[in-house]
Amino acid sequence: MSYKHLRPEERHYIEIELKKGISQNKIANSLGRSQSSLSRELSRNKGKRGYRHKQAGELAQERHKNKPKRVKLTSDIKGLINNHSEKD
Repeated sequence: MSYKHLRPEERHYIEIELKKGISQNKIANSLGRSQSSLSRELSRNKGKRGYRHKQAGELAQERHKNKPKRVKLTSDIKGLINNHSEKD
């Protein structure tokens, strides 16, 4: 099972339903998501004024942009590996 990011429409739906007082479990079920995914979304993206879909999307994009990236094998790194291999 692969992870799927929440779409902007889903975040907007979450905001609307929370304002209506609908439970997290019912919101998650209606979106076809697990309750833990919704709970994690709310804990990560809730601000001082509650959950706002635009702010949540921006926070998620910022986290994605700043997460550690996989280091690619550059020519410099290949050279270091080759030099190390030749010494053995």
